[in-house]
Amino acid sequence: MRFLSFSKCCLAAAALLVTVGAWAESVMVRPDRDRGGYRAGDTVKWTVTWADEASGAPAALDYVFKLGGETEVESGTVVLVDGQVQLESVIAEPNTMLLEVSWEHEGETHKEQGGAVASPDEIKVAVDEPADFDAWWASKIAELATVPMKPELAAMEVGSEGVDYAQVTMDHFRGSRIYGQVARPSVGEKFPAILRVQWAGVYGLQTEWVTERAQAGWLALNIMPHDLPIDEPETFYQEQTEGPLKHYFTQGNEDRETSYFLRMYLSCYRAVEYLKSRPDWDGRTIVVTGTSQGGQQTFVTAGLHPDITAALALVPAGADFNGAAVGRSVGFPYWPGMSEGKDAAAVAKTGGYFDIVNFARRIECPMLVGVGLRDLSCPPAGIFAAMNQLKFYRELVVLPTSGHQNVNGSQDAFTARMEQGWLPALKMGLPAPSGLDRNAAHALKRE
Repeated sequence: MRFLSFSKCCLAAAALLVTVGAWAESVMVRPDRDRGGYRAGDTVKWTVTWADEASGAPAALDYVFKLGGETEVESGTVVLVDGQVQLESVIAEPNTMLLEVSWEHEGETHKEQGGAVASPDEIKVAVDEPADFDAWWASKIAELATVPMKPELAAMEVGSEGVDYAQVTMDHFRGSRIYGQVARPSVGEKFPAILRVQWAGVYGLQTEWVTERAQAGWLALNIMPHDLPIDEPETFYQEQTEGPLKHYFTQGNEDRETSYFLRMYLSCYRAVEYLKSRPDWDGRTIVVTGTSQGGQQTFVTAGLHPDITAALALVPAGADFNGAAVGRSVGFPYWPGMSEGKDAAAVAKTGGYFDIVNFARRIECPMLVGVGLRDLSCPPAGIFAAMNQLKFYRELVVLPTSGHQNVNGSQDAFTARMEQGWLPALKMGLPAPSGLDRNAAHALKRE
């Protein structure tokens, strides 16, 4: 594992420790620094390489530089020479830069991107948080507390040796229900707990998402983000996707009281309360983890619930709901771009109550976060801004070649750090790993 700090203050308790993975061989667009990190004002030298040996290179490529993934600062057309071309850009301020190239092939437009970041530790939030953010969320938690949890367990045999598995349901906010699954080792009395929250979409839950954690010694809970059973046929979830839950993530977003995320966020809070109520919890450790929308819920859970021990989020969504106000790309849940016919000002105001940058300020546990510099669904600038709000120890795994998916192992560095570093330590009740090994320390000095 290699480490690179883009910040000057790596030794403070709240320092930003940045882990980086290697470039994938198939990358077509890359900056001159493989890890993609610069300081504001640096010139980035990009290389665009035609790597498709099965077909000839196009006559020309169109390119556009997008500051913050959104604001176009330069565009043009270039011709490849011996399969390559070089371009340059300056990132004048703390921000990200996306270089997008496109070409035509058999009547279709194809695109590829490369990403870089300058002074990530100085990227600021887009807009101020709502003045009553804390008071309003406290009122929602108080409202939830008036609803008895009433958990119901249905034990099942799912073929996982050494594991006790059950489906769980419980009463929830404003007449809704929480559906999930829970597993624990068959032998033993008390265990550290881990909560898994889910990425976007409407789909069933897979039993191994908790049984594999239980086999590793965890009390594992996994909840559905929707008010739906977890094991219906695929056709059921497809009907929900095309029907009542179509674009669920934008439903009710003109008002904080009706946003679809209100129930979802509070379900995470209730899930933690459920884990705390179980006699087989060790009374010490509760970790929350998720990817994309699950990363969004991870930030929220840690921000709302003071008993979270650590939070692990890969390419988290929900950062920069109002990033367009400062010219940054806005990813999932795409409120500004999917609010046609709605009161845009009301949508923007509501976004402040659900943006993870505002929950980040309330987090009092260590965090491990993975960010892809080529991610279009969860743009990196907003994630950097959210990370900069964290006051406790945090480690950021920069994934230079990663978009939103783990293509060609582009997200393996995060997975390795989580599975081999953080989770083993947390399961034993140890602090989150925070030191550099000797080789990494020397590499850091050489930077």
